Amino acid sequence: MNHSFDYIIVGAGSAGCVLANRLSEDSSNKVLLLETGGSDKSIFIKMPTALSIPMNTDKYAWQFHTQPEKYLDNREMHCPRGKVLGGSSSINGMVYVRGHAKDFDEWQQHGANGWNYQACLPYFKKAESFYLGENSHRGGKGPLGVNNGNNMENPLYSAFIDAGAQAGYATTADYNSAQQEGFGPMHMTVKNGVRSSASREYLDPIKHRSNLTIVTDALAQRVILDGKKATGVEYKLNGTVKTATASKEVILSAGSIGSPHLLQLSGIGDTQILEKAGVEVKHHLPGVGQNLQDHLEFYFQYKCKQPITLNGKLGLFSKGLIGAKWLLTRKGLGSTNHFESCAFIRSKPGVEWPDIQYHFLPAAMRYDGRSAFAGHGFQVHVGHNKPKSRGSVTIASADPTQPPKIVFNYLEHQDDIEGFRACVRLTREIIEQPAFDDFRGEEIQPGQQVQTDEQIDAFVRKAVESAYHPSCSCKMGEDDMAVVNSNTQVHGMQSLRVVDSSIFPTIPNGNLNAPTIMVAEKAADIILGNKPLAHTGVDVVNAADWQTSQRNKTL
Repeated sequence: MNHSFDYIIVGAGSAGCVLANRLSEDSSNKVLLLETGGSDKSIFIKMPTALSIPMNTDKYAWQFHTQPEKYLDNREMHCPRGKVLGGSSSINGMVYVRGHAKDFDEWQQHGANGWNYQACLPYFKKAESFYLGENSHRGGKGPLGVNNGNNMENPLYSAFIDAGAQAGYATTADYNSAQQEGFGPMHMTVKNGVRSSASREYLDPIKHRSNLTIVTDALAQRVILDGKKATGVEYKLNGTVKTATASKEVILSAGSIGSPHLLQLSGIGDTQILEKAGVEVKHHLPGVGQNLQDHLEFYFQYKCKQPITLNGKLGLFSKGLIGAKWLLTRKGLGSTNHFESCAFIRSKPGVEWPDIQYHFLPAAMRYDGRSAFAGHGFQVHVGHNKPKSRGSVTIASADPTQPPKIVFNYLEHQDDIEGFRACVRLTREIIEQPAFDDFRGEEIQPGQQVQTDEQIDAFVRKAVESAYHPSCSCKMGEDDMAVVNSNTQVHGMQSLRVVDSSIFPTIPNGNLNAPTIMVAEKAADIILGNKPLAHTGVDVVNAADWQTSQRNKTL
């Protein structure tokens, strides 16, 4: 293999697959894509309902764990990241949420110039084929398939939306359009009944390009530097250390854990941290690995009085029928992630845009697919989505095979604690609306005994789990703690970029796959020197009385 390229991309995840596609569109660009994992052709990756399997499989995911989290009773939290073609888009829950328009305006306010909502929206549209067709907010011709699964056939999905309306909240037909706030159907990255991952949609159609080289099972060890210029990547393949050179740029797309760790392994980061790990300092950049953010969530679970939930489908025979139908037709319960209705609400007056997210599930079970209890039940995943707590990714050793130290400092900030108190109280009120009267049985979790602030806080510390949205650890901006500038270039370095969810300045109100793909689409135009897609100037709907009201039925 020729080891000289124009661009080297490290990580074939949500961002890396997009970049590999877009940068290799010009046949004069020679592109190398390095991925530590292997093939994504497993049936468990392709079948949407099997989502819990790849996430919990060593073959397909880095099974990272945090350091003991001080504010979560010292729990070590699970932090899986994709280690397969498609990265985390091949192991995630396939939920498609762009975030609120204000999230991206916030990026601009934090110094990411040119990354406000109106500038980002054309790239969301470019990436997407929405099942209801193109409009001013949605794309209709992009690689990524987005639908509503089985269109809320189970009556519990609609009961959740109706309960929200009865509790005085708005409804929204499309939270990814003008109005995020409210209750409505949820969207997922599924096309023709199959997971629509970044690998499937961006890599598979173009793997044949002669100017694109994809190397799997390759562990990147460091970026090769000539002074302050990136000239290549050192990686290990089948036990042998190899090098590849890049005449134009090295682009790190290894994710919010991998990218800061690789920068640190390469001698780029905080001097004291690097020296402690035994790494030669090449460039002092104190923000590398800092500003780490994530979403937490817990399951609000109820018994269901009617035998209509997925808990009745967990037996081997039922699973066999679901699998057979999916194999033959790509339809049925195998073709959905089961999150088909949702909501975004504000936790209190004075919060300008939603900071609480709901995923509704017509089953009571854990994320690993195990049943929560015998019998029928339903649950809503709820979390406070605009945390103020900040963590870090810190190199522990100069050995590239040793994982970094990860700490999120979950619930360190008092506002985050209060946000979860609101999650408990507001959710309970919603589920107790008349729309659920025919379905709602006993409250399983948290349980009616959990009422006071102290009881709620203790429950949350014990029960919350990561929503698997680590981000912001190489933030974009122009301040002293920013890692990349608004063009995604590493500050103080030449020919080195980071393009993935690590460069988000702040975490959006939603899941991360959609904004990560958007960032890569936009970054590709920046890298290639293309004229950016035109700003759209579309309407955005926000609650007019947000300063004084927590909910508003008609936005």
